[in-house]
Amino acid sequence: MHDATQSRLLRWAGLFLFINSVILTLSPAVRERKWDVDYRLSHWVGFFAWIILMLIAHCATIKHLPERDPYLLPAAALLSGWGMLTIWRLDESFGMRQIVWLGVGVAVLILALYIPQNLNFLRQHKYVLLTSGLFITALTLIFGTNPLGAGPRLWLGCCGVYFQPSEPLKLLLVIYLSAYLADRIHTSLLRSALLIPTLVVTGLALLLLLVQRDLGTASIFIFIFTVILFLATGKRRILLSAAIFLMLTLAVGYFFIGVIRIRVDGWLNPWSDPSGASYQIVQSLLAIANGGILGRGLGIGSPSLVPVAISDFIFAAIAEETGLIGTLGLLALIGLILARGLIASLRAADRFRRYLAAGVVSYLGIQSLLIIGGNLRLLPLTGVTLPFVSYGGSSLLTSYIALFILLVISNKEDDEPAPLQDPRPYTILAGVLMLGLFAAALASAWWAFVRAPDLLSRTDNPRRAIADRYVPRGEIVDRNNQPINITTGESGTYARVYLYPDLAPVTGYTHPVYGQAGLESTLDEYLRGVQGNPASLIWWDHLLYGSPPPGLDVRLSLSLALQTKADKLLGEHRGAIILMNAESGEILVMASHPSYDPNKLNEEGASLAQHKSSPLVNRATQGLYPIDGILTPLLYKDSAQVEDADLKKYYRELGLYEAPKLNIPLDFSVSEKDLRASPLQISLIAAALSANGIKPAPRIATAVNTPIQGWVALLNENQPAQVIPLAAARATASAYIVEGKPYWRQIGQAREGDLTVTWLLAGALPDWSGAPLALVVALEEDNISLAKYIGNEIFDAAVNQ
Repeated sequence: MHDATQSRLLRWAGLFLFINSVILTLSPAVRERKWDVDYRLSHWVGFFAWIILMLIAHCATIKHLPERDPYLLPAAALLSGWGMLTIWRLDESFGMRQIVWLGVGVAVLILALYIPQNLNFLRQHKYVLLTSGLFITALTLIFGTNPLGAGPRLWLGCCGVYFQPSEPLKLLLVIYLSAYLADRIHTSLLRSALLIPTLVVTGLALLLLLVQRDLGTASIFIFIFTVILFLATGKRRILLSAAIFLMLTLAVGYFFIGVIRIRVDGWLNPWSDPSGASYQIVQSLLAIANGGILGRGLGIGSPSLVPVAISDFIFAAIAEETGLIGTLGLLALIGLILARGLIASLRAADRFRRYLAAGVVSYLGIQSLLIIGGNLRLLPLTGVTLPFVSYGGSSLLTSYIALFILLVISNKEDDEPAPLQDPRPYTILAGVLMLGLFAAALASAWWAFVRAPDLLSRTDNPRRAIADRYVPRGEIVDRNNQPINITTGESGTYARVYLYPDLAPVTGYTHPVYGQAGLESTLDEYLRGVQGNPASLIWWDHLLYGSPPPGLDVRLSLSLALQTKADKLLGEHRGAIILMNAESGEILVMASHPSYDPNKLNEEGASLAQHKSSPLVNRATQGLYPIDGILTPLLYKDSAQVEDADLKKYYRELGLYEAPKLNIPLDFSVSEKDLRASPLQISLIAAALSANGIKPAPRIATAVNTPIQGWVALLNENQPAQVIPLAAARATASAYIVEGKPYWRQIGQAREGDLTVTWLLAGALPDWSGAPLALVVALEEDNISLAKYIGNEIFDAAVNQ
């Protein structure tokens, strides 16, 4: 029965890894959406090596452990294979090394099956084993090295082969504590004479690890000591004492040890320094969010953006490519090993093996929760590995020795379980471990589902820029479908090209370093294809390719012909021009100078934000200028008798104290005490004078080109509003007619400190049979003649178009 169950589970594990291997092989074709690619093949070496190793292990356990727990080996084998393929996907050379270490681990497991299965030799040589472990670990203080060439020197070795003694030291501490406490079966375990030796030995190990700055392993030692002592005594005050000790240690370490302070700060508020000290945890959370529910797909995500993804952050790497479903499966496998290990502990034939199995479970569970919790920001980062999964020969070998211990203890034949006076400590341990896994599952869902939209829209998320290289972004075109911003290249090399750089303050940019701005930002969901496409197509592309379908083109109301003329007229002068249809609210021209070239962001992006002329600001919508009575003559016949309170009330009705609603960045606040307005706000008032007092609802993005219906008009949530009485609007427009022209015009100036702003407002006459146009020119200089010239040229060009 046991053999059949284990065999069946191993076959399922093999099938799972086979499917993963096939997907990984095809991932380049899926990512680039074509068959002519370089396929991944090298990982098949690892897969077939895994098959052979697990077959040998399966046969060996059948022969030597006929009554073993049939779930332990398949669960550990699946975790090992899953980790191996993930590592291979991230770095082929490390994947090859991992399969070698897996072979070493399996070989040690098989060889260990030939020793006596009562494990008494471990009990008898507990002092020798632990002392040897401490001695070898101490050697790292003299001969220690780091495979990366920098960082803590926790390894011994050379020539590309390294071993971290602190990994097996955890298991040796479990063996020592289990044997020591089991030998005191008839003595009070809380007597100082018995506790002092364990405290001294554990303290020496902790001191050694603190000197090494191996804080993660030191934390695990404290947990292991606490758990095994609690299981042996059943005294809950031990848990309380350990919790107080850990909190005090954390508090002291925060103020006196820089590494702890950095990790705690990064845990509490990673967003304060996302590109510095908190870079690892922020990228980990972004990876989990990017995975979502179903994951991006093996070989399609970007887990390598997370530092040390093959080891410390392998959970985040798995989460990105397999999603919440994958992380829940991973947690379930870990929970299965812990649960079956605790069952083996309760069924053990003597106290030593009971403590030993429970200690091994504690070691595996605590270390798993520490590293997973660090990846999910449930706990501060500790830098330990994920048992069976992470890269690391020392860790993998120790995990398989731990598996051997659990398999041997679970091999229940005829011996009756040892008496258990109080099962509550084991129940508490099981509850705490399962609660930790449940918390990890909830945190995974939180980052992958609830917080994912906010995280993925962050400008420091490079995954969007990477995805844009493989999926074409939609074009931005003018009202006549003339391209403005386009995407060129082919899958894997797509790049955004800005054909009309002078429009950059309006249309903006999308860039892997500087994020997004302008219409590229506000229309991003259409341009990326996540809105406007059929929901079924979006779902299918996400499932198959791990990315949205090709982006959709968006049509603007702008006229490139008129826009080009406006930009030439404005030239090197600072200011803004807006020309709109006074009835429909469609903006025909939106010029802002000075501008910049988004094609040169790689070279000039860092200096643009600091430039004194503020080229990144769209002056037409975000520039707030003084108006100082510019509007008063237009709105009141006798402006000298206008009360300030009445004027403020009227300005509020005109909408000058709030930003107009338009799908372009407009956030700003205006004070009633010192009123300033944007050219867009003033253009809406000019439009009202030309449209019988009705202020139009402005719009600049008018339609999106959908794959099924073609061009579909975008809804305008705003509604026109009567803000000026009809008679007053017609009278005002007639009072400012330009002689010989079909439009009215008002010119004035406003000053604020050293800044002089020249305003020009113009609009078609209400009875004009042509397009009801409205124009605003704002110049950051004392130049009425230039304002008149620009106004005449643009209005004449628009009327005659």
